[in-house]
Amino acid sequence: MSHPIDAILDRIDAGQGRALDRLMELLRIPSISTDPAHADDCETAADWLVAELTHLGFDASKRATPGHPMVVAHGGAGARHVLFYGHYDVQPVDPRRLWNRDPFDPAIDQTPRGAVIRARGASDDKGQLMTFLEACRAWKDETGALPCRISVLFEGEEESGSPSLVPFLEANREELKAEIALICDTGLHDDRIPAIVTTLRGLLGEELTIEGPDRDLHSGQYGGPAMNPARVLTRILGRLHDDQGRVQVPGFYDGVGELPDDVKAGWDDLGFSTEAFLGEVGLSHAAGERGRSGLEMLWSRPTAEINGIWSGYTGKGFKTVLPSKAHAKVSFRLVGGQDPLRLREAFRDWVIAQMPPDCHVTFQGHGAGPASAMSVDGPVFAAAQAALTEEWGQQATFVGGGGSIPIAGYFQSVLGMESLLTGFAKDDDQIHSPNEKYDVESFRKGIRSWARILGRLAD
Repeated sequence: MSHPIDAILDRIDAGQGRALDRLMELLRIPSISTDPAHADDCETAADWLVAELTHLGFDASKRATPGHPMVVAHGGAGARHVLFYGHYDVQPVDPRRLWNRDPFDPAIDQTPRGAVIRARGASDDKGQLMTFLEACRAWKDETGALPCRISVLFEGEEESGSPSLVPFLEANREELKAEIALICDTGLHDDRIPAIVTTLRGLLGEELTIEGPDRDLHSGQYGGPAMNPARVLTRILGRLHDDQGRVQVPGFYDGVGELPDDVKAGWDDLGFSTEAFLGEVGLSHAAGERGRSGLEMLWSRPTAEINGIWSGYTGKGFKTVLPSKAHAKVSFRLVGGQDPLRLREAFRDWVIAQMPPDCHVTFQGHGAGPASAMSVDGPVFAAAQAALTEEWGQQATFVGGGGSIPIAGYFQSVLGMESLLTGFAKDDDQIHSPNEKYDVESFRKGIRSWARILGRLAD
């Protein structure tokens, strides 16, 4: 390799304390995008990142959107042009009482499995985002320049459905388009094997409200003859799956293909244990589609899940009311060629067809992103795989992703470019939950991994 990678890696290790200090600064900013009370904090986080990027020699700016701002930066030179994407917003912290410390007062905790950074956003996505910036810092400090032409896009609405993202990409298509997008919002396989995610499930969110009587009713006076919206809702949700775990919305499986034999064989070779996976969260039996392996269900099969139900009186004690309204939130993870907008229409039609007299339903959509699949042919993915293998001492593997990162699909459909997704989170990082953490070793080796990847890409 023509670049002084060993010296760069030594610089990263020597500067680990200062890198952690910078991450702690960013983690202290409560940039919760879903809460309007934290709009100023999202602005503060964007300003912080602009300042850091400017310090690293990027031409960086904060760009206004109808929601929270984007951060865009450009730096370096050379034939190869990459775009790095991350998000600076974080999930809400509720229930706060379950946190062992203030979620925005980050600290290093010592655990039986090693030191961890404990704070909201430590893993999703501030810690991961900073691995790339620190790799750029090491290149700049050691060589005086970035290893190639690098653009950066940091979003502030990823945790709230990215409403401003697609319009921003469309309006700035020529400025943002690059050879490849780099995304660090994924994790290690089995907490130890470096992984490049090549498939991601899409996501569709629906909230429905069923209304019946014009007010809550006394169950003794009206129970029996009066229609109960909670009863209607639970009956419909109970029909969402059959006894084989298949989703019953008409047309749901349109565009869903079977896994190629060679891909399935590769996944089988990973030695994934569904029983052990479920055992870590206190479960013991797989509950999805019958006849499918755990990895198939996680990476290549679509799902329909009930995320929340509420109706009537839910406070302490008891109140014998027949509720006037019943609500639910339902999400669908999508694969292959499933069309989220067609599925939204099909789901709503399916629910409406089951409405009895005296009840009506309204819907609110919460995001609609398609699945995405990356082609790993070509030198970029081979270079990244080699760099990760060098750093972690284990062969980096291509895997599927059970979650949804809509930006990868948008980069394909709007900017016409593939995404390389690799990250260093672990399954026990408790993202979106109380006591979120990111391993200090993941942070250190994440920085070193990006330094190696950039060097190989530049070569």
